[in-house]
Formats: sequence, C-alpha cells, structure tokens
Amino acid sequence: MFDVSITIMIIVFIATIVLMLWRPYGINETIPTSIGAVIVLATGIVSWGDVLGILGIVSGPVMTILSTIMMTIVLESIGFFRWIALNIVNRTKGSGIRLFFYTNLLCFFMTMMFNNDGSILITTPIIIHIVTLIRLKPHQILPYLLSGALIATAASAPIAVSNISNLIALKIVGLSLNSYINLMFVPSMLGIGAMFLLMYFYFKKDLPRKITSVQFSMDKHHSKYKQSHPLEIENTDDAIDWNLFKLCIAIVVATRAAFFVLAPFGVATEWVGLIGASILIGVRWINLGTSPLDILKKTPWHILIFAFNMYVLVFGLRNVGLNEVIMHLVRDVVVNSPFNATFIMGALTTVFSNLFNNLPAVMISTMSIIDMDLNTNLLQLTYLASVIGADIGALLTPIGTLATLIWMFLLKKESIKISWGQYLKVTFLVVPIGLIISLLSLYLWATLFF
Repeated sequence: MFDVSITIMIIVFIATIVLMLWRPYGINETIPTSIGAVIVLATGIVSWGDVLGILGIVSGPVMTILSTIMMTIVLESIGFFRWIALNIVNRTKGSGIRLFFYTNLLCFFMTMMFNNDGSILITTPIIIHIVTLIRLKPHQILPYLLSGALIATAASAPIAVSNISNLIALKIVGLSLNSYINLMFVPSMLGIGAMFLLMYFYFKKDLPRKITSVQFSMDKHHSKYKQSHPLEIENTDDAIDWNLFKLCIAIVVATRAAFFVLAPFGVATEWVGLIGASILIGVRWINLGTSPLDILKKTPWHILIFAFNMYVLVFGLRNVGLNEVIMHLVRDVVVNSPFNATFIMGALTTVFSNLFNNLPAVMISTMSIIDMDLNTNLLQLTYLASVIGADIGALLTPIGTLATLIWMFLLKKESIKISWGQYLKVTFLVVPIGLIISLLSLYLWATLFF
C-alpha cells in the first residue's frame, strides 16, 4: 500500500504541476490543483484530520494577500497607477538610462507596498505603455521589461508580507514579521542590488541615451490634449481628485506600517490588512459613490483554494516520505554547520523552484527543516535561506515563480516577444550571483543576531 501511495502521489503531483504551468485552454491554475487535492484526499494519502490544520496554516496569509490586492483595485480605480506612469515619463527628462532606474525602482516599491504577483500585474502594463509611448525599438524594450520583472519578483524577499509563500512558511517556523526583516532585509537587498547593477551593465549598450520627452499633466486645469495612448486623459472627468488621492495613499502606507507596528502585540496581519482594505473601500465609496461591487468581482478569491490545494499536495509528499528522503540526505551536513545549512537549503529550494515552481518548493523545504528537529536559530536560518532560494534563485527560469509566469502571459497578450533564450541568457548571468551574495550575506548577517 505504501508503494502504491508513493506512485499515486508522484503521478498526481507531477501532473498537477505540469497542468498548472501549462494551463491548456487558459484554465485557471486552481482547477488542476483542485483535482490533485481531491485525489490525494480521496485516496487517504492526506487525512481529513489534516484539513483543519492546513486551513489554519494558509487562511491568514492568503487573506493578507487578498486584502492587499483589494487595495490595488481601489488605487487603480482612482488613477494612481496612471499617475505613476505619467510622472515616470515626465521625470526621465529624455534619458533612457534614467528611465531604466525609475522603472526598476517602480517595480521594487510596488512589490514592497503590495506583493510580487500584484506588482507584476501593475507594473508590466505601465512599462509596456511607457515604452510604447516613447516609441522604443524592439531591442530597447527588453531591458526595461525583463529587469523590471526580475526586480519586482526578487523584491518579495526583504519583507515577508510581499509573498504568500513567505507568509505561510513564516507562520510555520514561528518567526515574527519584525524578526524576519531584521534578519532578511540587508542580505536580500545586497543580492537584489547586485542583480540590478549586473543587469544595468549588461543592458547598457541597448539603453537609448535620448528618448522622446512627453510632458503630460494630471491637474484638473491642464488635462486636455489630443493624443491616442492608453495613459492619456482626454477630459476633465478623468482628472484626479487630489484630496481623495492623498487620503488613499495615506491609508495604504498606514496599513503597511501597521503590519510591523502591531506584530509585537500579537495582532494578526490578516486583520490589519482586511481592516485597512475596508477603510480604503469605504473612503472611496463615501467620496465617489463607487460601491464595493468591483472589489468583489475583481478580487481573486480562488487564491485561498489554490493555496489550500497546494498545501494538500505538499502534505501528501510529506506523508509518502519525501521529507524523510530530504532529511536523510542533508540533515547531518546542515545540523553541524550554519554555513552549510544556508547554502544547501538555499540551493535545494532554488532547484525545486525551477523544477516545479517556488510555492510548493518553499513549502516542501520548510516542512523538511521542521522535521529535522533543529535548534531555533538554525531552523530560522535555514528557513530564510529557503526563502532566498524561492524568491531569488527561482528566477533562473520563467516557471520558477507564478509572478514570472504572469509576466510572460501579459507579454504574450500584448504581442511582445521575449523568448526563453533571451530570458535565460540574462538570468543565468545575474541570478546565481545575486543568490550567492544574498546567501553569504545572510550567513554573515545572522551571526550578529544569533
């Protein structure tokens, strides 16, 4: 029976991951994961007794992410992202190099303010609009789009609330949000900074020195002009209500800050996020008369089901002995050396992520290190190394993260051709260096706290 369970679990897991990444006929990724989870539960590989535990693990992080997505929907509806795009174009002052820095900063801060998937969904269309507006040549478009995608995804490493897999694993290892930042912010930022510099020098020859300077305004008194571009405002009805605009931004910033201010008092992040989102939706409703109906329609509620399904599959792998295999292979090396633990778990999660996506990879790695019975400091160090592998190392291939898969889909939708070859040519140069710098920095930085 045990052998049959292993066979079923491996087949179900591989088939689920393939269908999730392939998405034939455009099916939502929740469908193959739901089928896989049902099979695993029906065959008894994962018991129904585990279901409540899994819900307890995933519900809080998922609601935190969903509340963030609700906020992005509100900000989009009041013109926040259009305002950002126009200001980036205006502030470049005709410099393609300055545009490269600004677009990467945009992608970084969008992930820090929201989350990696949301950042990709927001920034990719903005960058596409910008490069179209200033009429860049095809080879000049690649540096902005690819660097932005890599930075937006890697930027989920410095703070846990920017990535659902980070949040789920954080809860398992018992690390607080503030402790996570203390240990992770500096090491991951060094790796991200190295990646950015490498991409700048790699793309420097393709960056236009001069670009078309287009001056737009979103002020109510200067919003009429004749152009035909998605970023444009054609009449005063599209102008921003600046008082509402500033109030909404303040609410978002305050909510983000509250995650960390209230964490030491045991206030769950999901409650902070949901309250912040509710206030933001209410403020818009009062000021503009816009009901929350668009929030209900646009919020991807299926994320909760998706995360639950993925955890059922990971529990199944654990129950048929995958964690025991991993533990047998690496525990003796990990337990005797924090340096080995950092690099082995970072590399292992990188490999898993690029084989079958970083969400199940970081779950598998986290559950494996939990089973190793490590002391608290070593447990947290190996977890953080796994996060670096899942957030930075996973960028080696487009299938490593859901964010890069979303990015590829958005490019295809806009008929922008960036091949796997073009992607890998860049990532195999910058990602390993960024990964190594982050892992080494994590090991050295952690010695200051442990």
